[in-house]
Amino acid sequence: MANIKQLDPFASPLDYYGAELRRLREAAGLRLADLGEIVFCTASLVGQIETALKVPTRDFSARVDAALNTDGMFSRLVGLVLRSQLPTWFQPFAEMESKATFISAYEAQVVYGLLQTPDYARAVLGVRDCNDLNGLVEARMDRQRILDKKDAPLMWVVLSEAVLHQKIGGRDVMRAQLAHLLEVTQKHEWVRLQVLPFDAGAHAGLPGSYTMLRFDSDPDIVYTEDFVQGHMTANPQAVKEGSLRYDLMQAAALSVQRSAELIASVMEERYGQQADPGGLAVA
Repeated sequence: MANIKQLDPFASPLDYYGAELRRLREAAGLRLADLGEIVFCTASLVGQIETALKVPTRDFSARVDAALNTDGMFSRLVGLVLRSQLPTWFQPFAEMESKATFISAYEAQVVYGLLQTPDYARAVLGVRDCNDLNGLVEARMDRQRILDKKDAPLMWVVLSEAVLHQKIGGRDVMRAQLAHLLEVTQKHEWVRLQVLPFDAGAHAGLPGSYTMLRFDSDPDIVYTEDFVQGHMTANPQAVKEGSLRYDLMQAAALSVQRSAELIASVMEERYGQQADPGGLAVA
């Protein structure tokens, strides 16, 4: 007889998801292979999700809901599962980020998380921690769903020019990432991107990357990170200082249109791809 891993459904959202998937599959009289065939995946993948070894995707969850007639249960649960894959210290920020009406972000070294491609995110996240890298990448991609919401936040991102030149993941990954920056700003009129050029010299963002979140009815928040954890504060003085520094960086940065032109130029000259930034809004 096969040694079936027993799960504690209360250990984590992922364990609960797996336990419920196994319970409902068995109640339906389906083998792993049977369910896998219905939802277009392997029996091994179904088994790994049931035993909390793999993180389910939203697409998988929707297919399972249809196959097991669960009235959307797994589609609702998968959001909690993906959120739980984020570092514990980051989860409160992700929750606030999803509720923000205005996001202002400055990044000195990497592309802002909500604008990363899966391959770029994999390269960034895999530098130090390769444990369950797939889950971390899925969680980061799931955060980006807020850009497609009906009430999506207005997001303004300032990137240091260094971000465009730091070759993360290789030439192909960078080419796709820079193309994505151009595409997402064309697709979403509420997403604006500026590049802070090298020739700006000393600027207000030298202390490091940070993000500001604004809300309709809650205090503004400033978020920073170190190599251990993140820090959120609604301290009025910190918010005031963050706002001033951000205004100064926007003033020193290239316009939206010129930023797009620089991104396209770097993509062509450094990573071997020609792009047309035409049609982007001008700051």
